[in-house]
This record gives sequence, structure tokens and C-alpha cells, in this order.
Amino acid sequence: MKTLQQLQEIRDKEKIRMSIRENTGECVLTTVKKSVLICGGTGCVSGSSKITRDEFKARLKDHNLENEIEVIFVGCFGLCAKGPIVIIYPEGTFYEHVFPKDVGEIVDTHLVGGQVVKRLENKEAYDDGRNKPLFETQFYKAQQRICLKNCGHIDPENIDEYIAMDGYLAYPKCVKEMTPEGVIDVIKASNLRGRGGGGFPTGRKWEVTAKAKGDQKYIVCNADEGDPGAFMDRSILEGDPHSVIESMMIAGYACGATMGYVYIRAEYPIAVQRLLMALHQAREYGILGKNAMGLGHEFDIEVRLGAGAFVCGESSALVTSIEGHRGEPRQKPPNLAVEGLWGKPTALNNVETLANIPQIILNGADWYSSIGSPGNTGTKVFALGGKIVNTGLVEIPMGTTLRTVIEDIGGGCMNGKKFKAAQTGGPSGGCIPAELIDTPIDFDSLTEIGSMMGSGGLIVMDEDNCMVDIAKFFLDFTVEESCGKCTPCRIGNKRLFEILTRISEGKGEMKDIDEMLELSEYIKRDSLCGLGKTAPNPVISTIQYFKDEFIAHIKDKKCPAGVCTALLQYIIDKEKCIGCTLCIRKCPVDAIKGELKKPETFEVIQEKCIKCGACEPACKFKAILKV
Repeated sequence: MKTLQQLQEIRDKEKIRMSIRENTGECVLTTVKKSVLICGGTGCVSGSSKITRDEFKARLKDHNLENEIEVIFVGCFGLCAKGPIVIIYPEGTFYEHVFPKDVGEIVDTHLVGGQVVKRLENKEAYDDGRNKPLFETQFYKAQQRICLKNCGHIDPENIDEYIAMDGYLAYPKCVKEMTPEGVIDVIKASNLRGRGGGGFPTGRKWEVTAKAKGDQKYIVCNADEGDPGAFMDRSILEGDPHSVIESMMIAGYACGATMGYVYIRAEYPIAVQRLLMALHQAREYGILGKNAMGLGHEFDIEVRLGAGAFVCGESSALVTSIEGHRGEPRQKPPNLAVEGLWGKPTALNNVETLANIPQIILNGADWYSSIGSPGNTGTKVFALGGKIVNTGLVEIPMGTTLRTVIEDIGGGCMNGKKFKAAQTGGPSGGCIPAELIDTPIDFDSLTEIGSMMGSGGLIVMDEDNCMVDIAKFFLDFTVEESCGKCTPCRIGNKRLFEILTRISEGKGEMKDIDEMLELSEYIKRDSLCGLGKTAPNPVISTIQYFKDEFIAHIKDKKCPAGVCTALLQYIIDKEKCIGCTLCIRKCPVDAIKGELKKPETFEVIQEKCIKCGACEPACKFKAILKV
């Protein structure tokens, strides 16, 4: 077991070693002169960043520089659109789209020769002739990192680096300086609300658990992140797993729990591996166990893998799954804080919620509540995706406007397209139209306009997206993921999906719009759990803000965005056609006829056309039109 004094010695030593990453241009180390930080998040690993790391190590060894230049695999930097990312300190040189084939040039030109490889550098970081720090660039400067504080900065597989960043200071502070009630009071005063989607005050949840009677209590971390396009919790666990471990220890002390569980989906292999490694290291150091950190309190954590069922993100279905049963929600009350895992009082929070806790304890409730807006304090992490230039992971103060995220951080829609809508909250959320782009992003503001915060997915759509198709996409997902326990969700959402399908095929009737709204209210009111209660939100919001598109599909039998296949037609503009027959050769069903060099004879046979779209890109003269 490491004593508190030994942990402080590690902290002091590692702070000196890691000072090279402060981007000051000054090196206070004696042996290591540079640090090469390589993104080890899932996105960049899929882009060969692990091979890139190994190549850096091999090349540096060839130059006998392995003792002077360290190569560190870190968590997600956030700017996924530019990945795989490599940053070299102390210069802070930001290289983007770095693949194994580029390593030799970076080593020879930069690390040995002292010159930046211009073709790989992030242009914004150098557009003013100086080496601008990463967090002064457009993507980062509107952000404020609390949950992502260590991601992209430390080696998540090295407990000493977490300790160097003031890790494992918050838990001893709680035990030595505060009562369990005092810890809960701090969390309550911070106004931290659950980041898993519900927004319930974290301190109140802990308070109920602490006061509940039970010979055993549990802390559960929900890492079953299932929203399409969401990867906030995954990235925190990949880049900073010890922050979640320490948070669960604090929650255990505050609530009187001695055991914790992390429920994480098996589709997150990197996060699982790093979490298990972090738990092993914490036990080796005596941070977890019978006498946690030598402070007289017991706490340990186990990992449970989920099979990817979206419904298991719902709290009661999650604990049911941990118990070894089929993941289905339970009737409430009783709430989990009173009767949860194995019938014992249980405090359940998601990864992002927990990642805030150490910083609140170390910096105080007043500090945290000063960030964001009243009733919506702190920051929120979003996975920014869709038709946006800068896809990636962002953390913004609550109350930041949607415009700031889309235009300033995200860089606007791709290819100069016009912004049309943003989907927040995943399958449980709603679509926010362009006219509401100045809406503050917080729990209350999003609810007022028919959307919700959700876990933090933010999907951007442009003028080429069909809102009927978007609603249909999310309903298809929730129908597939429904556990089937209650009739409103099992049957109601299926009927909603069937109506949307008819409309997208040009078979809808005007009465369908009212029927969908009526059915949606029934599903929201009578479903057993949050999955069913929120599933109709995409339908309600798209009808509210884009009703004209539904009418076009129903009355005109047209899809204004040209997305719904059944309503499309491909025709040939004979003024542009030269009769080359490329379209004929590409058509898989012989639905185009015409004679070579006789454009007036070319025609698409609509009865045979399967609308696969193969002919359109094949035509070099843009004579194939989609109408």
C-alpha cells in the first residue's frame, strides 16, 4: 500500500516529468527533452494510431533517442475530424491525419532536424506565424474542460500521471476534512445535475441513498452509452479512467457504500481494457480495498459488461442486468436510491456526472456553480457529429448557444451547405430548427423547445436531410431496442414507425399527422420507462417545426430533400446528354435505354428503375437528374 506521503512524492516527481507538456517552450527535465503525444481514442486507433505509436518508438530507437523523447498514448484530443492526431511538446506542434507512413518524416525533419513538417501541421495553429497553443485554436477556445481535463494530456494506463494531475487528492480530502453529510452538502451546493439525460440533482440522489436503511449499499456507474453517435462516456473512460474510480470512492464514502459496479457495454473494448488496468493499479497502490488509502474506509469496484441493449441505459433495467437477469425496467417507486441493486439502496450516476466530482471537491461548490447558468451549472460534453466540418468531442459551459457550437466550434456545415436542424438527446430527443440556433444549451432551454439534453449526442443536419426520414430513423432504432415489457412502447412505437414508413413511401394521408401526435401522447404518458416515454420526441418535434415536409410527402408525393427513395425519379436531361451510354452500362437492371451518340433516344424506364442512384455519378456531363 502506498501511504499518502508516498503518493505525494509520486505527485511531485511526475509533475516535474510532465512539465514538458505545459507548452511553455522550456524543458526542466534532465533526460527526456520532448514528448510525442498520440491519440489513443477509439477513432484514432481505428485510423492506425497504435501502429503509428509503435513506428515512432522504432524510429526513435534507430536514432538512439528513446531516452530523450518519450512517446505517450493518450486519450481523445477531441478534434476527431483531424485524426489521427499527434502533438509534440514542448513546442505544442499539432499534426493532423498522421499515419504510419508519415512517422519517418516527422522523426527525421522535426525531432532530429528541428523543422516542422508543414504538410501535416494544423494550419490554424500556425496561421499567424507563431506556434499557437492548441487550446487557443477555434475548435477549443470556446470550450471549458472539466470532465475532459486530463483527456489528451495524460497516459490513461499510468496511474502516476493521474496522480500528478492532482488525482486521488479529492478522496482523502473528503475523508480527512469532511463528514459524509458534508460531502453531500458540497455536491448539492454545486447544483450538479445528472448528465445521463434525466438531469436529476446528484446531491439529492446521494442524500436519499445515504439516508435509506440497508446493511449494504452500492454505487453504480452507468457506462452503457447507447445513443447513436454518442461517445462521451467512452472517451472519458479511455482517457481518464481513474477520475471515475475516485469519484465512485467519494460517492461510496458519502452514501455509506462499500462496493461499486461499472456497467459498460462490451462494444467498448479499449475503455474496458483501460478501466480494468486502472482498477488493478489502484488496488496495487492500496487505493481500493479493505482500507482504502489507509484511511479506514472500505471500497472496491467490479466491472460488468453489457451486451449492447439500449434499454439497459435506463437505470432500473441496468441494475436488473447486473443482477444477471434480462435487462427490463422496473415499476417505480421504489426508486433505486431506496431499493436498487439486489434490493439494496443504490446511487447510480453516469460516467460524465462522476467525472465532475473530484474537481468540485478540490475547487469548491462556488467555483462549479459559477460556471454555466442558474439551475444549469457546470459544463456539458457533447459528441458533435453529422453534417459538420469539425466532428468530435466538445465540452462547453451550460448556456452556450447552439450557434456557438455549430458555427464557431464546429466550423459550420460541410461543403457550404445551409444548416437545417440539430438533433440533441439521441433517439429520446428532438430536432431543433435553424430559426432556434441561438437557443442556450441547457436542460431547461432544450426542454422548452421540445428537445432534451440527453446524454450528449448532437447531430447536425443540412439542407439535404429529410426530416421525415430523420424521424423514421430514430423510431426504427427505438422499436428495435424496446425490451417489449410494456404495450405502449412495444406496440405504440411500432405503429408510429409504420405510419412514418407509409408517408415516406408516398402512401400517407393528412389524417396521419394528427394520429401520430395523438399516439405519441399516449406512448409518452403510459410507457413504463424513459425509453418509451421519450421515444416519440423526434416525431413530435419534426412535425412541430417541419410540418411542411410531411405535407409535401403526403399531398405532393415529393420528398423536398430528395432522400425518400420511393418518391424519387431519375430522368435524363437530353440537352446535356451526349449519348455516351455510360449510364446504361452502370444500371444494374437495364432501366435505361438509348442509342449510342443519339441523346434524344435516352430515357429512364421508371417501371424498371430501382432508384439505386448508380447512374447519377456515372454521368460525367451531369445529365442524370434526381427529381
